[in-house]
Amino acid sequence: MDCLGCRLANKEENVYVVYENSFLSCILDHEPFNPGHVMILPKEHVEEGVEFDIQMNMAVMKAVQLISKTIEGIYHPDGITICQNGGIFSDLNHYHMHVVPRYKGQDFAEFYQESPENADPQEPFPYTMEKMKSMIESLVEKEKENVT
Repeated sequence: MDCLGCRLANKEENVYVVYENSFLSCILDHEPFNPGHVMILPKEHVEEGVEFDIQMNMAVMKAVQLISKTIEGIYHPDGITICQNGGIFSDLNHYHMHVVPRYKGQDFAEFYQESPENADPQEPFPYTMEKMKSMIESLVEKEKENVT
């Protein structure tokens, strides 16, 4: 099956990975609503979240938490929107969840427009990626210290 979501998650396309594990990849959205907008994609092909086993459920929710903490620490948004579009509303035909920093006064309806005004990333992708990866590594390290 030729699936763009699988190719993105498995880095067969040019992507900016901010976090990954054996289950999923977290990449910068190619048309970010704001800097720090991340997509979480399973590495195995799955179209809907109802297909997840418990391990994938936990991996996705852990990634949401990690990405959200990173966004809060770097961008200090007024809020974070977490969304997943399934069925005919999924443009990838592969499960993906968006984690999007938002600021007061932003109408999220723009997120669903074909050519959003916010498609300009406002900072270079490599810069965003490195900032986020560094913060994530720090958060993961702190978490390991708290476990031991």
